[in-house]
Amino acid sequence: MTTETIPYIGFEEYSEHIPQTIPAAVQQATSRFVGGRAARVSELPHWEQLRQIASDIRLHTIDNMDIYLNRFVEKVQAAGGIVHWAATAEDARQIVLQIAKEHNVKLAVKAKSMATEEIELNHALQAAGIEALETDLGEYIIQLAGTGPSHIIVPAVHLKKEEIAALFSEKLHMNAPSDPIELARIAREKLREKFLSAEMGVSGANFLVAETGTMVMVTNEGNGRMCTSMPDLHVAVVGIDKIIPDWESLTVFLKLLARSATGQKLSTYTQFITGPRREEGEFGPKEFHLVLLDNGRSKIMKDPIGRQVFKCIRCGACENVCPVYKNVGGFAYGYFISGPIGAIFAPQMLGTQVARELPYASTLCGACADVCPVKIPIPTILRHLRRRVAQGDEVAGPSMPVPIRAMAGMASMALGWNWIYRFGTGILPFFMSVFKRGEWIPSAPYPLNRWTKARPLPPFNASFRNWWRAHSRVARENTK
Repeated sequence: MTTETIPYIGFEEYSEHIPQTIPAAVQQATSRFVGGRAARVSELPHWEQLRQIASDIRLHTIDNMDIYLNRFVEKVQAAGGIVHWAATAEDARQIVLQIAKEHNVKLAVKAKSMATEEIELNHALQAAGIEALETDLGEYIIQLAGTGPSHIIVPAVHLKKEEIAALFSEKLHMNAPSDPIELARIAREKLREKFLSAEMGVSGANFLVAETGTMVMVTNEGNGRMCTSMPDLHVAVVGIDKIIPDWESLTVFLKLLARSATGQKLSTYTQFITGPRREEGEFGPKEFHLVLLDNGRSKIMKDPIGRQVFKCIRCGACENVCPVYKNVGGFAYGYFISGPIGAIFAPQMLGTQVARELPYASTLCGACADVCPVKIPIPTILRHLRRRVAQGDEVAGPSMPVPIRAMAGMASMALGWNWIYRFGTGILPFFMSVFKRGEWIPSAPYPLNRWTKARPLPPFNASFRNWWRAHSRVARENTK
């Protein structure tokens, strides 16, 4: 299957104007999540066993994806649901637009869905004259702001309550206070009438249970249930990687998801949807449509290392501990999924020719792998993708610019030959002194200019070996 190119900003373009308020807000919020997760994990002595079981289930499902998808589709259809297969993002958009057209939809209310972010469904609906309204509080906030999500779980994590109050005041034409409870009340009142008048509800899903054809949604707000049950038409857009074998598997993932995501034992709402309502007078939609989205996933499944990205259950724990994410925020990744999981997801979905910077958006500290509830080896996949960028493989050719590849080759040679290394460290301070201004190097030649676009470099005064030799001598003299 092919992957449609999704608008991508990238690190280099974004680094020139990273808002200084974002890291502070992100660090404050993610620290709370990390603390909450640690407290909940400590309550389960068998946490590591659960992680291993979840990892094994996901790998088993990936290996048998076609079997479980076919079983799931049969169950959904038997329950009265209508299943559509979407090979690309454009296919998915057209399917949803056609359904909306057939039902004369003017207003669609949406539950939080990363899949609809992936296919840019909101823009397609609006271009067709259909109002698409996000009803998750975080998504509602960023929709008012005109941006995308900056975190998997908390889309508006980069905004402080004062900034949200200012946004509400501007966009809703009112004097909104900076009290979180009052801000939630304002949003609830604005959205309530929309739930009652919408002709279509749109959602994603956390899991698809093959055993019964059940779609599972895990949320902390009642909006998800309102979107999927109040309108007569419910359309769900879900990636094929969300499939799991059975209810027993689901119990494992539900124990891991909320604890890893928000530090809760269980989310406020765990919703199970198996087709439309059966009889008149029952609660739920008259029609249920499920759009199963490939959009390049089948191709990635063929890579034994890269396909482990599909073990992800979208908890966001890797973002919360990542030092890179916490210092640059989610928008710097240029994709709808940010953080370490975005750094291995986007280059595979979009191709390394498009998102070649993201595998390098990591210190490889391994904190993401340590907290991942399904044991995704994120550092291993990052190194795998870095090799693809630099050298190419059976999936894609090298995408690193030729000058950088040449310099990397020379650096490899210098590190392998001692005399070349010594010679280079001897002349480098003299060469770089041309660019020194005061105590810093504010602008360096290519490729170091990618660094100095965002911050200055310290001068190259001496090699580490010379520094170590001098400090060791001083240390010896001080101990006499």
